[in-house]
Amino acid sequence: MKTRRQAKILELVRERAIETQEELAAILRAEGFEVTQATVSRDIKELSLVKIPGENNNSYYASPDEPVLRRGGEDRLKRLVRLSLTDINSSENLIILKTPPGEAQGMASAIDHSHWPQIIGTVAGDDTILIIVKPKEATPEVVQRFLELARG
Repeated sequence: MKTRRQAKILELVRERAIETQEELAAILRAEGFEVTQATVSRDIKELSLVKIPGENNNSYYASPDEPVLRRGGEDRLKRLVRLSLTDINSSENLIILKTPPGEAQGMASAIDHSHWPQIIGTVAGDDTILIIVKPKEATPEVVQRFLELARG
């Protein structure tokens, strides 16, 4: 039952803009699943769902491995950086981006799927993203690009 329920959750967040755990629980109940808000909360954590900004300053759940192209590509990254970047710092070939709590994973996913040739990968926590740049000489250029995205 748990496997079916979690597969349904992934299907739902791909198809709809679901903003809250309560909304997700209600949809699951309408689909015939007996769930509580606590069950949905555990499923969200186990599935590593992230909240990403949407229209009208709303945010919704998404799978961290969902292709960004479905969610707006470079425009999504620009919107995320503009809304969520609170600080940026760098050293050698490493860049640290700070975000409000809960927003780093969505932004890191957008960065990974933007396919910037200088970025070989990201690691995201709750409010911090580590970006690895190659070659290290490209770090200032990447930092500048993030600053430009933040300005809009």
